[in-house]
Amino acid sequence: MDLLTLLEMVSSGMGDRTLIGRRTGGITGSRLRQMAAVGGSIVSDAGASTVVYLGGNGPAFPVALFSAAVAHTPFLPLNYRLSDEQLSEIIARQDSSLLITDDLDRASRIAPATSRISLADFLAQTTAGQEGLDIVAGDADEIAVLLMTSGTTAAPKSAVLRHSHLTSYILGSVEYASAEDDAATIVSVPPYHIAAVANLLSNLYAGRRIVYLDQFTPRQWLDTVIEEEVTNAMVVPTMLSRIVRELSDSGETVPGTLRAISYGGAKITAGVVRDALRLFPETGFVNAYGLTETSSTIAVLGPEDHRAALASQDPAVQARLGSVGRALPGVEIEIHDELGSLVPSGTTGYIMVRGPQVAGEYLEGGSRLDKSGWFPTKDRGHMDDEGFIFVEGRADDTIIRGGENIAPAEIEDVIVDHPSVLECAVAGIPDEEWGHRIAAFVVLKAGMELDSEELRDFVRVRLRSSKTPDFVAFLPELPETQTGKILRRVLVSEFAQAHVRA
Repeated sequence: MDLLTLLEMVSSGMGDRTLIGRRTGGITGSRLRQMAAVGGSIVSDAGASTVVYLGGNGPAFPVALFSAAVAHTPFLPLNYRLSDEQLSEIIARQDSSLLITDDLDRASRIAPATSRISLADFLAQTTAGQEGLDIVAGDADEIAVLLMTSGTTAAPKSAVLRHSHLTSYILGSVEYASAEDDAATIVSVPPYHIAAVANLLSNLYAGRRIVYLDQFTPRQWLDTVIEEEVTNAMVVPTMLSRIVRELSDSGETVPGTLRAISYGGAKITAGVVRDALRLFPETGFVNAYGLTETSSTIAVLGPEDHRAALASQDPAVQARLGSVGRALPGVEIEIHDELGSLVPSGTTGYIMVRGPQVAGEYLEGGSRLDKSGWFPTKDRGHMDDEGFIFVEGRADDTIIRGGENIAPAEIEDVIVDHPSVLECAVAGIPDEEWGHRIAAFVVLKAGMELDSEELRDFVRVRLRSSKTPDFVAFLPELPETQTGKILRRVLVSEFAQAHVRA
């Protein structure tokens, strides 16, 4: 099965339903099919082997993705916040491209020899009623989407997602045409992230109207939810934290239309989740855990899990508010040790995943699946007796101090409990004697003061001395990706440079 089959199902079964855009003037299911056919013709006429999308959120994104599928061409959305040099290098990797962009001047700098078209012209041409390509289903093993990994610990790679991976995820997690007629979702994650691709496909398949928010601010998000009577939302943890803060500071009533909010993409503190649950008592919350290489979500902590953890007096159940839930149907998740053996429940190890939606493949290095089909997520964590998964952080982030493996998340969870701390990140600083020293990078709440020794004492009381930060740096903000992942390598690099200067 391929993405074109999904498009045909949406067009035939929900052709008259507005599925993309505002309530008035949006794109229906049948209209999307027609636009994709014309877009496919544009791609084919350009002789492109890759469709590169360099722009923000909006209706051009889904039209471009399906146009690439109609032309049986991989779709590559790029991070417009990358430097010209980085973008040029990525585009140069492609044999030939059609660049769909909202900045033609920049496109001429970064890809002077590449065919290009503006988002506005692309949309205008696909809506002009001209002839398009016939939509013919292709091989499910064709490459559907290429996504650049975030590069939080290494240089970005081109993750390969084939049609079979994406459709397996949709068929395994979404019921066709299951959304109510008034259902609408707001999407504010950037188009170059797997969450944007997964949200597009899953909401279309369910029949839920997609409202795009190009630039996120908590105020604009709340205003759009109210104006468009949004029922569902997906946010990254930093967005949820800022929405909670906006509502808490303003004291306004939360939008009454919201039925479900899903969050994921990075670590979130249990305190933010508790505050959100109390602010949105009638809204179902879902924590979704997944990776680019797994076609998005592989585990969820559902609404009932959230409520049970919040209401329970059992510490083990309460702790599940900090978990990512359990594996989706059709997905297997295990915790392995360094030798690849299964570890007992409660034991920290490496999170491994297997299933038909798991790609685990890169253009630059081929498949990373082992001979049994397991993909190493490079996350460390553990699983409790009932299958709830706790992600402790990236394996590359593990601090090895005097031979002891220390998870930054364990220290971070203690630090953010300090009443003066807004957020923090912990990282290992290379040290000749100890292997690593522990550094804590801390952002304080507005108007709060705290010195490093007071914070170190706070941690020492709750954790043993070997897990107490050696260094504490107070920062105005933490460097993050657009999905809220902390760029620890940037923190370590800047810390090292500051000490060299000192």
